[in-house]
Amino acid sequence: MFVIGVHPLSLGYPLDLPWKDYKMRKWFTREPQRDEPATPVKNYITRSGLERLKDEHRFLLTGERPAVTEVVAWAASNGDRSENADYQYGKRRRRQIDGRIRFLTKRIEAAEVVDPEAPRAGQAATRAFFGATVRYANGAGVSRVVSIVGTDEIDLNRNHISWVAPLGRALMKSAAGDSVVLQLPGGTEYLTVLEVRYERISVEPFREPPGSEASTRGLHRRR
Repeated sequence: MFVIGVHPLSLGYPLDLPWKDYKMRKWFTREPQRDEPATPVKNYITRSGLERLKDEHRFLLTGERPAVTEVVAWAASNGDRSENADYQYGKRRRRQIDGRIRFLTKRIEAAEVVDPEAPRAGQAATRAFFGATVRYANGAGVSRVVSIVGTDEIDLNRNHISWVAPLGRALMKSAAGDSVVLQLPGGTEYLTVLEVRYERISVEPFREPPGSEASTRGLHRRR
């Protein structure tokens, strides 16, 4: 039996729950929190995941931030800044954008790209590591397929889970036929690994959000 135990408090969330405490608008790529290692050396990520971070970084730096700065300048020309809601909101949004840009810069600089489709030999081809797609069954015989990705690529709609989340950690290094133990705050689950394969992992690309300042540039309110 191949057994891995993961203490639930060491990772925070029971599975890959969506992050909710965004520091910016909901359309930003999720920012890793408690299930990310405290002192990560590298940011393991797929190539398409890295491209999404770069696209968001480029959009904020060359599109959204200049557009918000334009709004702030326009609002500042309208009178008393202390009671100017447009000015106060614009300043706050720009600080949020600057924080997000700094965060993305660090994640991009620390990126270590892993190609799930790259040829693998030996145990690397048969055991679950970063980039693996794993099919497993729980104690009731219900099967599920998940792909193990980076903390910036979690997407429950696509069954993409983080490699440092409890489920990802439990499945790590397992092979078909292995049994693993998933320890959760609500109890312990015993899983059977049915298949481990490596294939292309489709990551949702970054899209310019509707309603952003950049998309409405030049159409600001006029009093």
